[in-house]
Amino acid sequence: MTATIEASPNAVPGSGAAPTTAPRRRRRMTVSARIAAGVVALIVLVAIVGPLLVGDPNAGDAARRLLPAGSAGHILGTDGQGRDVFARLIDGTRLSLLAGLVPVLFAAVVGTTLGVTAGLSGKWGHRAIMRTLDVFYAFPAVLLAIAIAAALGSGISNSIIALAVILVPPVARVAETETRRLADLDYMDAARASGASRLAIATRQVLPNVAPPVVVYCTALIGLSIVYAAGLSFLGLGVSPPTAEWGLMVSDHTQYIYTAPFLAAIPALAILVASVAFNVLGDGLRDLLDVRSEARA
Repeated sequence: MTATIEASPNAVPGSGAAPTTAPRRRRRMTVSARIAAGVVALIVLVAIVGPLLVGDPNAGDAARRLLPAGSAGHILGTDGQGRDVFARLIDGTRLSLLAGLVPVLFAAVVGTTLGVTAGLSGKWGHRAIMRTLDVFYAFPAVLLAIAIAAALGSGISNSIIALAVILVPPVARVAETETRRLADLDYMDAARASGASRLAIATRQVLPNVAPPVVVYCTALIGLSIVYAAGLSFLGLGVSPPTAEWGLMVSDHTQYIYTAPFLAAIPALAILVASVAFNVLGDGLRDLLDVRSEARA
């Protein structure tokens, strides 16, 4: 009696077949993940159209400084220069989200490329790539980001570069670990035996299977990147005044912490909500894609 074998959907033509897997049950995102996805969608929408709907975030009025939340014409009050806090919060969403997304996108591309390359390379190639990346683990990520940003100078572009550098190694580690796991599977041996090139194996066999855990991990990293970017701006290493950005708003408002504590609390709350939303969304994607059970397969 012969067993029926089904070809892997990602298999290279003529490379052999992978054993049939049992049909997976349909998975759905949890309620918390759906809420987080809604919050993330709202943040993205605000970043795109919000600045078009509010007034000039840098327009101040010394006669109307430090107005409390709920004041006429100022739903969240005004800051120490009489600028509308709501307008600055909405306008700052764009830069805060940009500082969270761009470094992670860069890290996802570069880190995945390095991780897959290391996982498919021989002993010396693997060691050269991973030991080089391990150098970055010798320094705390926050301190390394501060050092890079300080060396490059203040500015949103330099802040993004600093964050991208510190996020590449962990993404590469995730991709390398998954690639090494896949390298021992039978259909990978069949692909090699068929004469498929390393590039074909990487693009057709490895990348489709490495993508889910990398996407899940990078989704959670967006929230962390937003926090890091806000921290750099708080220290004066991010965007420069009078540009509206959540971390810079917190820094500007700390001098009024005793007289108007709500000023610093509002942008800090926005940072917290965005960070938590992306982290919960990452957990939801992990469950939806069933990354943990796939890793145990």
